[in-house]
Amino acid sequence: MKNTLLAMSLLSILGLTAKADPLAVGAPAPKISAPDQDGKIVNFADVYAKGPTLVYFYPKADTPGCTKQGCSLRDSWADLQAKGIQVLGVSTDKPESQKKFKDKFTFPFPLIADHEKKVAEAFGVPTMIVAARQSFLIKDGKVVWNMLKASTATHAADVLKAYSELR
Repeated sequence: MKNTLLAMSLLSILGLTAKADPLAVGAPAPKISAPDQDGKIVNFADVYAKGPTLVYFYPKADTPGCTKQGCSLRDSWADLQAKGIQVLGVSTDKPESQKKFKDKFTFPFPLIADHEKKVAEAFGVPTMIVAARQSFLIKDGKVVWNMLKASTATHAADVLKAYSELR
């Protein structure tokens, strides 16, 4: 872990992280598929069709900031559900790591294992070793809000506030 953080810091300092243009508000939501924590393929278009969807990216399962972010969403699950907001958490971890993370913190939403970084690429989320912490709210097949430096402990409150301002 220490070596990973050191490498990420060095790459950031040197400007060697992968550059991408994140999806802007109004952009069509990517219709992509990827495995969840159980290895089951999740078709994002099918999820979007069920209602507003938060797709949030986090760097690494079971690390302090990522845990705070996931727990914020978990702890506000009733409020998110009351608004009809579904959640997909995405990191470049493998399904096994996602499963352990989901089970350890009893997250009520799927964690997508984007080990090949295809989901991050489709959303324009920068990656090199791990995905950047970014979030996208999808409604009616389009990005209606994004947070390109997503919060950790207040993530659910940020999402709920943004959603309430859409109406």
